[in-house]
Amino acid sequence: MSFIAELKRRNVLRAAALYIGAAWALSQGMAQLLPVFDFPNWVVRWFVIAAMIGFPFAMLFSWFYEWTPQGIQRESDVEANESITRETGKKMDRWIIAVLAIAVVLLLADKLVPHKDVNVASVAQAPGKSIAVLPLINESGDKDQQYFSDGLSENLIVALSQFSGLKVIGRNSSFQFRDSKDDSRTIGAKLGVATLLEGSVQHAGDAIRVNAELIRAVDGSTLWTQRYDRPYKDLFALEDEITQSVAGALKARLLANNNAPAQTDRPPSGNLDAYSAYLQGRQLEELGTEADMRKAMTQYAEAVRLDPRYGLAWAAASRTGTWLSGEYLSGAEAAKINRQAHKDADTALRLEPDLAAAHEARGNLLSSVDFDWNGAETEYQRALQLASNSQASVGYGSLLAALGHPEQAAAETRQALSTDPMRAVSYMLLSRFLAALGRFDESEQAIRKALALQPASGIFDASLTINDVYRGDASAALADAQRALPGLWQDFALAMARQFGSDQAAADAALKLVVDKHADGMAFQIAELYAARRDADKTFEWLDRSWSNRDSGLQFLLVDPLILRFRTDPRFAAFCTKIGLPSATTTAKALP
Repeated sequence: MSFIAELKRRNVLRAAALYIGAAWALSQGMAQLLPVFDFPNWVVRWFVIAAMIGFPFAMLFSWFYEWTPQGIQRESDVEANESITRETGKKMDRWIIAVLAIAVVLLLADKLVPHKDVNVASVAQAPGKSIAVLPLINESGDKDQQYFSDGLSENLIVALSQFSGLKVIGRNSSFQFRDSKDDSRTIGAKLGVATLLEGSVQHAGDAIRVNAELIRAVDGSTLWTQRYDRPYKDLFALEDEITQSVAGALKARLLANNNAPAQTDRPPSGNLDAYSAYLQGRQLEELGTEADMRKAMTQYAEAVRLDPRYGLAWAAASRTGTWLSGEYLSGAEAAKINRQAHKDADTALRLEPDLAAAHEARGNLLSSVDFDWNGAETEYQRALQLASNSQASVGYGSLLAALGHPEQAAAETRQALSTDPMRAVSYMLLSRFLAALGRFDESEQAIRKALALQPASGIFDASLTINDVYRGDASAALADAQRALPGLWQDFALAMARQFGSDQAAADAALKLVVDKHADGMAFQIAELYAARRDADKTFEWLDRSWSNRDSGLQFLLVDPLILRFRTDPRFAAFCTKIGLPSATTTAKALP
């Protein structure tokens, strides 16, 4: 009898099929169920390894032993007329079919059933060379030192971003997880990274203590940990040491990007007081209120007083001034702030021509204040050459929309979200670009993501209301507008929703309220309201006024489905020519 025939007679081949099928089914079930109970991924991995090791022993057992009515006996001890290997083989065939059926069902369930919770697989898909620097915990015993620990965290983000081949999540998204109760796997999945850097900082007098730990997101295991005790005067050397240690622990073999000069947040003179003032300005700027942004500008002014060659502080002052004037100011005060923002950006570029933040700051001014579209495009592209994962992607996306390219604008904004996936304003912009393409369901998903990240934002509620209008759902528009926070954006949202309702008197009153209260700061939005009413004359009247006011909303002219209702009106092309936009090239869709 041949060896193969003997294997078949002793049911060794069936035992092999049953063993492999059972191991596969069990590993499938473990991979789906263990994350629910927070078991680490290595449990499944070691089960598979153990199954592989056990396979030859199982095959040897099936060769030497046989199942009989009296139990398991050595095959050599069983008389030929007493052997039931044929009957046992038929039973094993049924078991094999059952086990394979279970395995297939588990596989289909994993692929087809939507998962509401974050699982191991979603983290495993993250690029291996990817990291998020979580905000280092301030253990100084003084809440006023928070800016220092945040500044050190941001410095590490900036420093790690200098290496090619490493995906580094931006500050805005990483800092969403301050004091988070989420486990490493959940954070890694939300941010799309394989590793997390976390730790703590103590700053007391002339001494600094930093505890840093690099964690594998998928299972929370520690890849590297270190404690540093250094004098404060050696802060920059300490930051460099931590950066190099992290890169080494990732085994990334990272090479400095020779195509772009290094970007840093340090003052050229090494003045630690100037650096401290800059860090305090960054903390205040991120809070985003009018009062905090004014305080931030004061801190940036102190930073450049202490080190007049501090290009990044000049750029930050320009960026903050542009945002302050666009969001909160109008008239003469806004014009004054914008003039200073121009001077600050020019100074930053004169001092550091290869500073990405300086080109981004000038790009913001040229696009949202000067409406110099070609100049803004040049600045944004240069900023992205110098720092590919900078927030210039967001500004560049808006510029592409201004030029009538919503598809490219959406792609650029998605690129920005890949390294800053928790930035609410980027989702709002993405929503706007998708709506311009007529993809209203996707647009709603994006704006709801922005609202989930930042619920207390009136402009996001207004964006959701407008999307309801685009979809033709007047009742949903009114309901969403009524849920918005009181203020100018709720006034606008209610006015927009009521233009599509049946109560004409309410629509007229809501429009009048916006005109009476917000004419200086919302000229473009008032033009949108008249476009909703199909009043072409008033629409163009308010567009002209928005141009006179230098309303930043004009950068969305060519992606606004309401105003594009009048794109065939000769006044539309004439207006676009006046403000330097190519009216004939937009690919956005107008509302009927």
